[in-house]
Amino acid sequence: MKAVGFTHYLPVEDGNAFLDLEIEKPTPEGRDILVNIKAVAVNPVDTKVRAPKDKIERSARIIGYDASGIVDAVGPDVALFKPGDEVYYAGDITRPGSNSEYHLVDERIVGHKPKSLTHAEAAALPLTTITAYEALFDRLGIDRDGGNKGESILIIGAGGGVGSIGVQLARQAGLDVIATASRPETENWVREFGADHVVNHRKDMPKQVRALGFVHVDHIAIFNDMLHWNAAVELVRPQGGIVSIDDTDLPMPMAGMKTKAASFHWEFMFARSMHQTPDMIEQHHLLSYVADQIDAGKIRTTVSKVLSPINAANMREAHRLVETGQAKGKIVVEVF
Repeated sequence: MKAVGFTHYLPVEDGNAFLDLEIEKPTPEGRDILVNIKAVAVNPVDTKVRAPKDKIERSARIIGYDASGIVDAVGPDVALFKPGDEVYYAGDITRPGSNSEYHLVDERIVGHKPKSLTHAEAAALPLTTITAYEALFDRLGIDRDGGNKGESILIIGAGGGVGSIGVQLARQAGLDVIATASRPETENWVREFGADHVVNHRKDMPKQVRALGFVHVDHIAIFNDMLHWNAAVELVRPQGGIVSIDDTDLPMPMAGMKTKAASFHWEFMFARSMHQTPDMIEQHHLLSYVADQIDAGKIRTTVSKVLSPINAANMREAHRLVETGQAKGKIVVEVF
């Protein structure tokens, strides 16, 4: 079967950063399903894993996490899917990735693809959807069904993949959404997805948020980088909460958090699959919930660009676009 991988960790401009491969088709066992991949999306985590380093793989490494495709075969313990089902998922960072014609994945982290979307549109969603959903509803404890209606949330980095879905989920939960964007095109993008207010995270955020009439914000999601930590601490309300997806070596002063009795949470969507937590199947449930919301017209895909076919050249281009840090929404590569 076809696949795209690499043996050396090279700059994306290098012609050998990705290689076109022919590898053996795997066989599903246990709770694994074998998916015929139709489209994949590229995330910052893909570029971080592939980033240049002094390491050489003996056999080609295949990465890729977001995927949409059709179930080809199932393991003997599979109960949620059957061959022919259309699925979407974000995979497991500890296993071979989805940049291959056929891919093994545990059924518990897979959802039925939204019926109203193409495979390219669906592939844009899983990783960012799981991340945003867990950040808002599992980590910050916001009620998905409106129990916190009217409360405010500041989504920092709202124009990216996670932010684009986070704005929509927050709106669905009834929150007053303050989104950040630093360019006219991303400001328009987040407004299209339902942001109530937009501020520029490259300028004084506390000043801008307070100019909107907010003394404090109930919830804050940092979906780009922790350079905004001090501003977030200043803005979060007493006994409010902050969640971040960005690992950092930057200082994180905690005095302001302590005196506000505010909470801080990390979100890492691979935690459940990496540690085989007892609640792994929650990712199946949340992907199915979002698929229903999409088919009901309440949530939109966040794909912004589609490349075809899935090969080394287009994978290099997709990684290059993500590495610019200027991409809005998601970059997808479809069809082997």
